[in-house]
Amino acid sequence: MSASHLVVLPSTDRESPAARIRRLQDEARELAHQQLDLLNAALVEVGRLSTEIAEGGDLYPVGARELARRLIEESAKQAFSLSAIIERS
Repeated sequence: MSASHLVVLPSTDRESPAARIRRLQDEARELAHQQLDLLNAALVEVGRLSTEIAEGGDLYPVGARELARRLIEESAKQAFSLSAIIERS
């Protein structure tokens, strides 16, 4: 019984290393942009949830309402800053 042999055929459409680097960098930039969009959406969601808790009255402990009030302002500022950074890039 003979062993099978793998034959590697040369590829005519092989990507050059420089082209591959550019493609991978483009993919990485796109993924980073997507992740920044996710972070921005999360900050907006934190603001929305914080508003609900801050306005929830006696249903929530005083400390939680105060923390939520601070998070409303902070998350809004951070989301605004992040949006500006995303727009510039």
